[in-house]
Amino acid sequence: MSARRKARKRALDVLFSADVRELDLDEAVAQARLEAAREPERQTTWVYAEQILSGVLLHRYEIDDVISRTSTSWPLDRMPAVDRAILRIGVWELLHNDEIPVPVAISEALEIANELSTESSGGFVHGILAKIAES
Repeated sequence: MSARRKARKRALDVLFSADVRELDLDEAVAQARLEAAREPERQTTWVYAEQILSGVLLHRYEIDDVISRTSTSWPLDRMPAVDRAILRIGVWELLHNDEIPVPVAISEALEIANELSTESSGGFVHGILAKIAES
């Protein structure tokens, strides 16, 4: 598994945990930074995970608005929490990270959804991100 895939999963863990436990995202990211400082052996994955988390934190309202406007069948608050977290990472990569090609951002989100979420989540995540990428 690539370092970036591990970083995406690490960021996903923080986003998902904050969402499910109803924690403030700022606090969850700050806590993740403290934990990362105690794990220097995992520093290679933390660098990109922190970039994702900082980006999602900075653009969270815009990201959620884009997801909400794009998902006509599922309101954001009715989506599975893992799908919300995957979409937030994917949308941040699509809109705010020029280093990641669009097909890679979509493919990574799809693979993570297929691995970690429901049977229909991969298609759902792919459809939302593809629609956002087109616009």
